[in-house]
Amino acid sequence: MHGGEIVSDLGQHVTLTVEAVLIGLAVSAPAAIAVRSRPRLAAALLGFSGLLYTIPSLALFSLLGPLTGYTTRTTTEIALVSYTLLILIRNFLVGLDGLSPDVIDAANGMGFSSLRRLVRVEIPLALPAIVAGVRIATVTTIGLVTIAALFGQGGLGILILTGLQQNFHTPVLVGAILSVALAVVADGVLLLAGRLLTPWSRTRVVAR
Repeated sequence: MHGGEIVSDLGQHVTLTVEAVLIGLAVSAPAAIAVRSRPRLAAALLGFSGLLYTIPSLALFSLLGPLTGYTTRTTTEIALVSYTLLILIRNFLVGLDGLSPDVIDAANGMGFSSLRRLVRVEIPLALPAIVAGVRIATVTTIGLVTIAALFGQGGLGILILTGLQQNFHTPVLVGAILSVALAVVADGVLLLAGRLLTPWSRTRVVAR
């Protein structure tokens, strides 16, 4: 093993994870907002995303292979994004639906339009739930990216796969340890970011 190769694999792992979570957010946010006041559509959306979440990862990669190629970046990202949708959509809905009606009435009384109320009031107040969803989705995706090595997309899974193929335990341990460390660091960074973005939530907890 060489340090440069390990750094490259780690960089690929981070890139695949960030892309998947950002795309998942870009899909989940408008979808959740669109169905939040339509219970049947919300249930259908959660049911569909839940179905995707239950498909075993190797099976999902294999199902996508004939459509988008077995060893393409597109297949990998579609699969990874699919596993973020249930978590992100559900947390968006939980955050938005948990807002106090008094807050909505106050914003309406100030003359806020629906869009301005959403951007200036609802989403900021729903951030704790949204950030919690992003944390879970990120940690889950970091674990799933290791499987991408089987489909030629790199990441820390390459170290694990190489070690298994060569019956050499060191790369397996390095890949596994770095994957866990990356998940811990990412979760910590997102937790800190969430606290910085929602200082009022800390004040409320202290006040209790």
